[in-house]
Amino acid sequence: MKHVDKLVMMANQIVKNLAVNGEERAVAAAADHISRFWEPRMRSLIGEHLANGGAGLDPMTVKALDILARSGRLQQQA
Repeated sequence: MKHVDKLVMMANQIVKNLAVNGEERAVAAAADHISRFWEPRMRSLIGEHLANGGAGLDPMTVKALDILARSGRLQQQA
């Protein structure tokens, strides 16, 4: 399993676990979780994967990552 595949699986699991709260809350909470707890390199890699089509990402996961991408929190910090 490639590293990005593991990140896709992890991101999808986060959203799935939060989905009981409804889509809007799950998406926001997943974005917050990834922003706060994932290392910058992990966020950067999943951001690149999203930019290249995001294969395997759940639609709610894509929404969460889009929030982070728009805010610049998927880019690796220097």
